Amino acid sequence: MGKTALVTGASRGIGRAIALSLAARGANLIIWSRQELPLHSVKQEIENYGSICNVVVGDLANNHETETKFAKMRASFGKVDVLINNAGTIQIAASDNASEEGWNQVMSVNLGAALTLCQLALKDMTASGWGRIINISSISGSMGEAFAIAYAVSKAALNGVTSPLAVQAAKFGVTVNAICPGWVETEMAINQLKNDNWCKLNGIDPDDSIEIARFSSPQERFIQPAEIGELVSFLCSNRANSITGQCLTVCGGLSLS
Repeated sequence: MGKTALVTGASRGIGRAIALSLAARGANLIIWSRQELPLHSVKQEIENYGSICNVVVGDLANNHETETKFAKMRASFGKVDVLINNAGTIQIAASDNASEEGWNQVMSVNLGAALTLCQLALKDMTASGWGRIINISSISGSMGEAFAIAYAVSKAALNGVTSPLAVQAAKFGVTVNAICPGWVETEMAINQLKNDNWCKLNGIDPDDSIEIARFSSPQERFIQPAEIGELVSFLCSNRANSITGQCLTVCGGLSLS
């Protein structure tokens, strides 16, 4: 209670669920996204819990803009105790047809922005002797994902930096972990499954793609965003003081199949 959490990509899906879960436990929120109107809707939901919520609208693909907005945010709102790097994007294309522009966009948002925010937030966390960083990665980072090479590489790299950051920050009371979901029932995931190009590349009928994804998991269901939110809240609590440097897979058994 009383901690301040920054959640990127908080206007919908996993980011929204994380923000609401933290607000329900008394955290104050800074929510960041390119989508201003949905962000203000989430702000209202957060304030219904009695939490203070501030909105940052910005493009995380622009590193200079990210640094500038973080500095203004810190000057206005104070230090960040919890950082949730959730914002993400994907490029759907065969490896021999993937554009350089798409690659750079995915790497800038999924990896570059996360690293920049980690560097900025760690300064306050190490100084105060307490902090939590959670990178929302993907099962694609370990299993790979056909026709989404930039996405898979960015998530593998995000996993790769989680452990060294955890070692660096451990003696300062800061934990750093990654969560690697499988198929989560979000707008982004459903849009991917319904994408004509994605279905064509995978040899799947668009009318069947959602059910194919659902039954690819031994639990035969999609993970719900709130489940990720609950895990994040636990990792942010003092009950998880000894959990750091871990990449936690949440996939309903998909990684076993």
